[in-house]
Amino acid sequence: MGKIIAVANQKGGVGKTTTTVNLAASLGVLEKKVLLIDADPQANATSGLGVEVDTVELGTYQLLEHTASPYDVIVKSSSPNVDLIPAHIDLVAIEIELVDKDNREYMMKEAVSKLREEYDYILIDCAPSLGLLTLNALTAADSVIIPIQCEYYALEGLGKLLNTVKSVQRLHNSELDIEGMLLTMFDSRLRLSNQVVEEVRKHFSDMVFDTIIQRNVKLSEAPSFGESIIKYDASSRGASNYLNLANEILNKNKEKVQ
Repeated sequence: MGKIIAVANQKGGVGKTTTTVNLAASLGVLEKKVLLIDADPQANATSGLGVEVDTVELGTYQLLEHTASPYDVIVKSSSPNVDLIPAHIDLVAIEIELVDKDNREYMMKEAVSKLREEYDYILIDCAPSLGLLTLNALTAADSVIIPIQCEYYALEGLGKLLNTVKSVQRLHNSELDIEGMLLTMFDSRLRLSNQVVEEVRKHFSDMVFDTIIQRNVKLSEAPSFGESIIKYDASSRGASNYLNLANEILNKNKEKVQ
C-alpha cells in the first residue's frame, strides 16, 4: 500500500515545488511508482513536469469537488514512473466552494484512498498557505516533509506550521507523522547558511533529514524546460541531492516496515 507524503510550508519560496517534483522524479528513477498531486493554484508542479497548464481540463479541482473519478484526472508526466494530477488556476476557488460542505477537510482523503493500491508513493505539493487546501492534504497524508530554506527568516512561521500539524493530528488525522525537515538552498560559503543548519539541527535533531539541498543553478533552470532535475541534468549537484533524499526516505521507510 502506497505512502502519502505532503510537502508543506506556508512560507513561499522555500523550495516546496522543487522538492516535490524532484523527489517524485528521483523515486521514479529508483523504480518506485509515484503519483504527484499538484494542490497549489500556481500549478508550478504541473508545468515543472512538462504539462501545459492551459491545456488542463480535469485535475485537483475536480478531484476535490468529487465531480470526476481520480482515475480520470491522472495524466502521464515527462518523468519515468511518475503520474500527475495537475492543477489549474481555477483551484483558487476551491477554498470558498468547499467551505459549506460537510467533511470539507476530508475531500482529498476520500478521493485518493483508492489510489493507494496503485502507487508506492503519492506526493502532494501544497499551496504556500495554511488554508483548506493544505488542511485537506495534511488530513489525507501519512506524513509531511517541511522544506526550510537556509536563510535569515528560516525558522519564522515554523512554529505556526507545527501547531497546524498538531491540530490536524488532534482533530482529523491522528496518524499524521513528520517525515522530516529538509534544509534547502544551502550555500556552504555563507556563514548564515551554516548557522541555520546548526540551529535547525539543534532544535529538531532527529526530525531533520541528513540530506541537504544545495543552491544549484541547474535546479532553477529545469522548471523552465518542463523537466525535473534528473531529466534536465542528471550529473548536476541538484540531481545528486534529490537522489540522496529519495534513498534516505526509502531507507527510513524500510526500517519502519521491519
